[in-house]
Amino acid sequence: MSSLDDGLSPGIDPLTVTMLPVETRHGDPEGAPNARLLVGHFAFGSPDAALLVSLLPRIIHIRGDSRLSVIVQLVTDEARAERPGKNMILARLLEVLLVEALRSNAGEKAPLGILRGLGDPRLAVAIRRLHENPSKEWTVQQLAGEAALSRSAFFNRFRRAVGLAPIEYLISWRMALAKNLLRQEDIGIQEIAERVGYGSASAFSTAFTRFAGLPPSRYAEQSKTISNAAA
Repeated sequence: MSSLDDGLSPGIDPLTVTMLPVETRHGDPEGAPNARLLVGHFAFGSPDAALLVSLLPRIIHIRGDSRLSVIVQLVTDEARAERPGKNMILARLLEVLLVEALRSNAGEKAPLGILRGLGDPRLAVAIRRLHENPSKEWTVQQLAGEAALSRSAFFNRFRRAVGLAPIEYLISWRMALAKNLLRQEDIGIQEIAERVGYGSASAFSTAFTRFAGLPPSRYAEQSKTISNAAA
């Protein structure tokens, strides 16, 4: 990183990096800071993390949000201190930070994805109903009714906001739930099929194989192998 400002003190390389006790300084280590960056990362534990990430915006730029500023200050203070329970508190604060950042970017200003869909009052009702009851044999007409829109208006509005057609999103959600269930050892294929909206194990297996690229039984075996190796 470097600055576009050429007003640095004579003899100071703008690419100078100085490690201080509570921060890393770039440029003049004695100068007044004109920007501060707090850098971190999140790891999603879901086996369908790719689906979640694909529905989230690549960049969120938030200005002047007082709630977010307070959370950032709490994260900064906790990271610098060495108090009991530091890691647990930091983990929870970072989760709150992520949710608050996503919530601050919802609505029409949000980029294409689930945040924009949930920010639309009409679409949000249909999305919540779909999430609450994924095993129901939903049709576009039924979801449109939940949103109090005509079928065509709902379909077009949903696809413009979320980036997927309503039934495509429903299938993706069902498969995400199925992957989580397949990682459990005490649930059979038939029960999983019923939980995610398929009348038979064969119908579910066909849909899952088409979506995931391998049969559910093989996916379950691979998941358990990976889990055992990690343990």
